[in-house]
This record gives sequence, C-alpha cells and structure tokens, in this order.
Amino acid sequence: MFNRRTIAVIKRELKNRLMSRTFILMTLLIPLFIFGILAFQTYVMTYEGNEKTNLVLVIENENIIQKVKSEFDSLLYIKNGQISIQYKSMDRNNLSQYLDDNKKAMLEDRISGVIFVPNKALKNKNVEYYSKNPQNIKLFDKLRAPLNSVLLQIYFADRKLSQDEIDFAKEKLDFNEYRVSSDKMIEKEGEGNTIVSFMFSFLLYFSLLLTGTMMMRAVVEEKNNRIVEVLLSSVDSKELMTGKIIGTSITGLIQMAIWMLPLMIVISTSLFALPPDFAITLTMGQLLYFLFNFFIALVTFMGMFASVGAIFDNDQDAQSGLWPLMIIIMIPFFIAMGMVSNPENTLARAGSMFPFASLIIMPARMSLIDVPLWQLLVSIVVNIATLLIIFPISGKIYKVGILMTGRKPTWGEVIKWLKYKY
Repeated sequence: MFNRRTIAVIKRELKNRLMSRTFILMTLLIPLFIFGILAFQTYVMTYEGNEKTNLVLVIENENIIQKVKSEFDSLLYIKNGQISIQYKSMDRNNLSQYLDDNKKAMLEDRISGVIFVPNKALKNKNVEYYSKNPQNIKLFDKLRAPLNSVLLQIYFADRKLSQDEIDFAKEKLDFNEYRVSSDKMIEKEGEGNTIVSFMFSFLLYFSLLLTGTMMMRAVVEEKNNRIVEVLLSSVDSKELMTGKIIGTSITGLIQMAIWMLPLMIVISTSLFALPPDFAITLTMGQLLYFLFNFFIALVTFMGMFASVGAIFDNDQDAQSGLWPLMIIIMIPFFIAMGMVSNPENTLARAGSMFPFASLIIMPARMSLIDVPLWQLLVSIVVNIATLLIIFPISGKIYKVGILMTGRKPTWGEVIKWLKYKY
C-alpha cells in the first residue's frame, strides 16, 4: 500500500491542497466565522433594545399594592425609566372590562402588557399576563424575582418569622461546581471546559462534513473529466485512493492544529491568564489525543466520502448517497451537544465507545469529566478497528465505481462490488 507511487500521490495532494488559496482562506476565515456566529448569537440573545415597556400591574388585594410598589421602585430598570408601571386594584370581573376598554391601547403598544395578581397567587404563585406579545421571556425574568419576593413576604408575615428568615427564604439555590480528579487538587469548575466541549464537537462536525464533501466532489470531478483514467495509468486504484485520503487527512490535521494553537498556548503557559469563571482544566495530552482522534476520524470518513464520489457521475446524484454519512455524523454531534448537562449519562457513556459516534463524543466528554482510562482505551481500539474495517470496504467500492460511467448504479449493485478482490 505504501510505496513510492503512493507517496507521490500524497505529495501531489499536499502540494495542491496546502498551497491552494482555498486552504489558506478557509484556515483563516473559518475561526473568524465561528466566533462571529457565536458573538452574533450572544448579541441577539442579550439585545433588549431601547423600547420603553409600559405595564399595568393589577392586584386583586389592594392592601399589598404599596408593598409591591416599594419592591419594584428599587429596581434599576424602573429607576431609569426602561419599564414604567401603573398600579391598579380590581377583581377579576372588573379586569375583564378593563381589558376590553384598553384593547386598542395594547394593540398600539401604548400599554405593553397587563399583569394580574389574583388573591390565590399567595398560595400557588400563578400570575396572569395579558399582551399582544405574551411570550416576553426577558420581561418575565425581570419581574419574576421582585414579585416572588413580595409574595413570600406576605406569605410568611403571619407566621412570625424574622426578617432574616424571610430574606433567606427568598434566596434561590445556586450551585458552585468543583471538579474532583485523581491527579489534581479539588478546584472550582469554570465555564471554560464547557465552551471547549462545544468547540470540539462543532469543529469535528463542521470539518468532517466540509472536508468530506470536498473529497466527494473532487472524486466526482476527476471521474467526469476523465482525469482519473490518466492517473490510473501510473498508479492503481488502491494507491490513488490511499494517497488522496492520506493527503487530504494530513491537510485537515494541519488546519485543525492551527485552529488549536491558541488553546495550546493558553493551557501550556501562564502568559494568558483566564478569569476563574472561564478557567480551562485541560492538558496538552488531551489536546494531542483530540488531534490524533481527528486524524483517525478524517481517514475513516474520507474513505466513505471518496467511495460515494466514485459511485455517482454528478454532484446531484452524489448528494442522495450522502444521507447515511450525514446521519452517522449528525447523531453523535447532537448527543455531544446535549450531554453537557450530564456527561455521565448512559447515552453519553455508551456513545463515547460506539463505532463512529466515539470519534465525536469522546473528545467532548473528556473535556467535561475525567474519563476512566479503560473507557478511553476502548474508544481508541474501537476507532482503529472501525478504520481497518471501513477502509477496505471503501476501497472495493472505489475501485469498481471510479471507472463506471453512463448510468446511476443501484445500491444492490454497489453491494455486489464488495465481492471483488481488493
């Protein structure tokens, strides 16, 4: 498999890809694109605008209006005029009439919303919000705490509790996370590892799909332009496919190493100290494992993408053959993204040692918890075994399909190709 002709193909692939304008631009622009998307998403999620919110707070029990007003008047967004509140007392019957009379004002945004606090809210903490925009979650987040504070004060008032006890009852439960590790001191866990977990998952998902699609299209193009016939006059299909996959995988690995370089610098030096809330507790060994795992993933999936390209004569038909590959990349990606809340759940643990899935899930899981050594070794063995099984299968499909033109083969015919000796 590895001889001077295979090495020549590898050199050709590296020269064409590493020196290409696409590789240089993608290496530089993709990180900017990722951070730009994250920054834009954060901006959209936190953007509130300068619109003034005019609320009417209707309380059925007029005896508590002053307490509610006192609680709200101390809030910053009330003081600066971002939210304006009118206080009224009426029962439910009068409320219906009030809503009918002010429907036009609500539709014209002269009244942003009406909040109704019934007497039974003192027991079940259920209040009602009437507005043309009833799903204003940001507004709810601002009003929930002060309203809850007043309801608690009134609820505990007849129970003769001290103010300190009432203040304690108003406090919400919060968790400070601490990581327990066999080879490190117990230390507070920041958000840095969670961010890295998302980054690992997204980079693997994005790179495999992007590089795989480029590989598939390159094979289709060579097949259509008859370039492959010229190449096969100098090398056999095994050497050609191996050289293309290894060359593409080395290119992808170099690109990923460039993207990982800032993270390597952060964890290996003290020149860039991160805030405690964003501390990253990764080692250089874990990053090297990620790069090794990424290379195995590239070689495995590039073989399958190359075989799909060899089956079809055009991109449109080839896209229809991508759905199995898309599924085995997307499902592990969704698992990796969703396991942040509990990386030790059964699905995450099994997925990190399952063929194909472990290539994406294990790196993300390792950044969140200390994975037992035996699970890591099982994952590596499974990944290498998957590669050794998939590569010859892809080679058989590539060998037969690369020279077949004129019609779209059926999947039954593709399965028959596997009987050919490779």
